[in-house]
Amino acid sequence: MNQTAHQAPGNPDVLAPAQLGPVSLRNRTIKAATYEGLSHEGLVTQELIDFHVRHAAGGVGMTTVAYCAVAPEGRTGAHQILWRPAALPGLRKLTEAVHAEGAAVCAQIGHAGPVANPKSNGAPALSPSRHFHKTTLSFAREATRGDLKRIVRNHAEAATMAVEAGFDAVEIHLGHNYLASSFLSPRINHRKDEYGGSLDNRARFPREIARAVRAAVGKRIAVIAKLNMDDGVPGGFWLDEAIPVARRLESDGSLDAVELTVGSSLLNPMYLFRGDAPLREFAQVMPQPVKTGVKLVGNRVLHSYPYEDAYLLEQARQVRAAIEMPLILLGGITNRRTMDLAMREGFQFVAMGRALLREPDLVNRIRADAATPSLCIHCNKCMVSFHGGIRCVLVDDSGDRAAGGATPITG
Repeated sequence: MNQTAHQAPGNPDVLAPAQLGPVSLRNRTIKAATYEGLSHEGLVTQELIDFHVRHAAGGVGMTTVAYCAVAPEGRTGAHQILWRPAALPGLRKLTEAVHAEGAAVCAQIGHAGPVANPKSNGAPALSPSRHFHKTTLSFAREATRGDLKRIVRNHAEAATMAVEAGFDAVEIHLGHNYLASSFLSPRINHRKDEYGGSLDNRARFPREIARAVRAAVGKRIAVIAKLNMDDGVPGGFWLDEAIPVARRLESDGSLDAVELTVGSSLLNPMYLFRGDAPLREFAQVMPQPVKTGVKLVGNRVLHSYPYEDAYLLEQARQVRAAIEMPLILLGGITNRRTMDLAMREGFQFVAMGRALLREPDLVNRIRADAATPSLCIHCNKCMVSFHGGIRCVLVDDSGDRAAGGATPITG
């Protein structure tokens, strides 16, 4: 691409090839992990493959498969992909299909911890300390040291399977108060052992996970972490601790890049998703008595935050100033202007979510015309749609989506 007014001299061209650890990407745009709701019985379906092929064909440098649980009790829903040998045939078919479109593919790996659904999983949710989950109306039990050792090992095993399945990268979930993130949070972590109290102690478990994953995969694939900068709740994890945690992760040498995020799926789920809070739509898909609770007091939990382009930049800039590791800017990246802004601010990659749900080919369209605007209106109704396969509700793709109960790929 020729240098334009959108690309200042000395700044990377966001649409030119780039290196992410050992992986060469055709450009610096990444389809962010957005739970697709298209897996079945913990396995890949053709609908899930088609979803990621659309984004690969649409021009992104890499697409991210979300959310792939490392342990049965670490799922937020029973149908989420679960790392085990039975999942490998479908995952291989997915990576091959994405590669055929010229894009790289990343697998998000993690354990939902207190965000997990114990009823659908048939097992108690785990948390640093005993915690009540308002959505599932159940208590998460305190994870034992044995649980933590097992889950660290589960992450390493999942990363090894990701290599076998043909993934180019894994993204370790250290955000949104999933298990590793909840250990970082003083609001949730009340432990008195070596995993609680000081920041060094609270960061111990996430760092153990990252080191184990790196040891398992070496330099065969890239290793990314999705790290919270701010839980969005009083007394939670915030920038003053996120910056030193990022420094510790950098010093460990276990990561090739960090994607910066915010919010708590447990305590403030809308903090990441700026724009409207679709209370009515959330209530429609919730079971009773949660449905009634959302209708009556949902606005106290599902807060609405005003949208603006590059809305996480101010916080992310603080992390950028503190470390040298490659960083991925997420949040309100919808057009060439915000992409180039990220490059000027020293970020190496940009991650896009809702804008690509609206227009999977947006990157190709921006490449063809730098003035291309995004059609996403930040209504956030896509957040509710994953119950039948995540999509932009303004696009009629019913002909492309199977009804519930899609057939899992087992061989």
